[in-house]
Amino acid sequence: MLDILLTASVSFIISFLAIPVILQIADQKKLYDVPDERKVHTQPVASLGGVGIFGGFLLASLLSIQGHWNPEFQYFFAAALVIFFLGLKDDLIVLSASKKFVGQMVAASILIHLGEIRITSMHGLFGFEELPIAFSYALSYLTIIVVINSFNLIDGVDGLATSLGILTMLIFGTYFFMLGKPYQAYALLAFALSGSLIAFLIFNHNPAKIFMGDSGSLMIGLVNAILVIKFINVASEPNVLVPVESAVAIGFAILIVPLLDTLRVFAIRIFNGRSPFTPDRNHVHHLLLGWGLGHAGVTTTCVLINVCFVVMAYMGRSLGSTMLLLIMLTVSFIGLGLLYYRKPLRTMVIAKRMDTVAELKTPSKVVNLTQDAEVATADQK
Repeated sequence: MLDILLTASVSFIISFLAIPVILQIADQKKLYDVPDERKVHTQPVASLGGVGIFGGFLLASLLSIQGHWNPEFQYFFAAALVIFFLGLKDDLIVLSASKKFVGQMVAASILIHLGEIRITSMHGLFGFEELPIAFSYALSYLTIIVVINSFNLIDGVDGLATSLGILTMLIFGTYFFMLGKPYQAYALLAFALSGSLIAFLIFNHNPAKIFMGDSGSLMIGLVNAILVIKFINVASEPNVLVPVESAVAIGFAILIVPLLDTLRVFAIRIFNGRSPFTPDRNHVHHLLLGWGLGHAGVTTTCVLINVCFVVMAYMGRSLGSTMLLLIMLTVSFIGLGLLYYRKPLRTMVIAKRMDTVAELKTPSKVVNLTQDAEVATADQK
């Protein structure tokens, strides 16, 4: 227990101390995320918070996780470095979807082939058990890529991705802590990230002083991908200290808000003949904003919904993964249907004129603001 507290404390302190420095550098260099027609913030905000999150998380993890007892973690950290620098470059200079996808595939291949984070069985879902090796690899790649992107896509309002990340880390961390020493390292990994995210939330709640950017949101997705696959594989074993029935459905429930929103949005984009990575304003947080909720209201609503699904899944675990998953999907789509049922209460339009952006040769999310730059505010954030 002491290791858990120390790890979370170290990551919290490092991130808490680092973020004001990052804010100061962003202010000096005039590096901001400028609002546009897709974004819900109305003022330029620094978007390099992922640097502070990653610094606290990585240092705390390296100090607490013993590599000689957990050799697979060297590959986890290698994949984390790939994702962090991929996200950081995308925060500074916009990367194409294809380049981001290639980078994510590299990180996923490190996890799967070297770190042995792989889905080997469906554990009774839809009647399937052990998977053929080719299908196992394909499903593992798909799962990791989707989970990595899910937190990136849900990061649309102040505090939302951060709060959901804290929730998932606390759940996974608590479970692996209950399993005892063989899985202690996974608990330390989860609580290291939760400590950094709690520190970041102090600066990220509405109105946010800083955004985590892709370097932060992709990192949250990567760690969740590792933990959810490990959770499903371990919790389904009958001889483990704390076995969990319907582990596949419960794992899905833990990530249901970001995961289902990503799958739904990807499906809509593909159905409309567009790339699944094409940005739009069709996410669940956009729908909730349209109903009149503010940033804090959207974040609180999504977190409470996620908690309710976790409780529902755990209480109904005896039903089996297939039945439980179908029930959760039915309830989810009924809820989403209600959001679409009537016209949103308000529409947000953000207009801007950024002469300096047009002069840049390379499009950038983070731009240098000059005295000539004007950002028109919306009628309501």
